[in-house]
Amino acid sequence: MPLPDLLVAAIALVRDRRVLMVTARGRDVHYMPGGKIDPGETAAEAAAREAFEEVALELDPASLVELFEVVTQAHGEPDGRLVRMRVFRAETDAAPAASAEVGALHWVTTADVDRCPPAGAEVLRLLAASGTID
Repeated sequence: MPLPDLLVAAIALVRDRRVLMVTARGRDVHYMPGGKIDPGETAAEAAAREAFEEVALELDPASLVELFEVVTQAHGEPDGRLVRMRVFRAETDAAPAASAEVGALHWVTTADVDRCPPAGAEVLRLLAASGTID
């Protein structure tokens, strides 16, 4: 029996044609600030909560605009387990800061695609295709 898809939400905060990504402590893979959608939570609420938990940004879920959903093999999961990541555009002048669960912040372009798991790499491709990042 196949494993259920992982339902996640993430933010895309773009500045100067780069998007904010993070690395977890002790790991070098870049990923979008975000995480699993909790029961009873909308995808936008999850994206806003995770943005606060990971990069200390206070975002109003109602202000987040859904850009797209990426569906691909989940990083570090058994073959065939998919992640469904709903990506929301975030806009804020606040400075993001790494939380306890995040090792570092990175402003990335498609030049960094090889440092990303499949979902993050697809987000970079889609943002570049829309003319949002380099």
